[in-house]
Amino acid sequence: MGRSHESFSKREKEKKKQKRKEEKLKRKEERKEEGATSFDDMIAYVDDKGNIVDTPPDPTDKEEIEAEDIVLGIPPKSESDEVTVNEGTVSFFDDSKGFGFIKVKGSQESLFTHVSRHEDEIKEGNLVSFDVEPGDRGPVAVNVRIKK
Repeated sequence: MGRSHESFSKREKEKKKQKRKEEKLKRKEERKEEGATSFDDMIAYVDDKGNIVDTPPDPTDKEEIEAEDIVLGIPPKSESDEVTVNEGTVSFFDDSKGFGFIKVKGSQESLFTHVSRHEDEIKEGNLVSFDVEPGDRGPVAVNVRIKK
């Protein structure tokens, strides 16, 4: 008079699992009957213009690349990356907070500057020379010196 160790829900779960297995096997058989495409039919190629095509590229059009031409790491600095020296006038400077703005000579551009990046003490109206470097929010004036 022993009872089954399986509860009703366990048996139902087993039946559902078996049913899913059979359905999966059935779908697999249907795909086989339909005539599955081969791996070669699924391959696509990219031509020299970036378009997807079915034909492989022509090996005679292959471009040779010299190993010495490949640059790994950081490329060497170009002239445009280097610091440039400019002149301008201090349009605003707050001594208590230590920052201000310099209006670049010959343009309408105004650059931020901070007292930590000054070589001389500056005040509003001073003619200064400075270097430009990229900052968090755009270019900033550094190495600010009073023009003599």
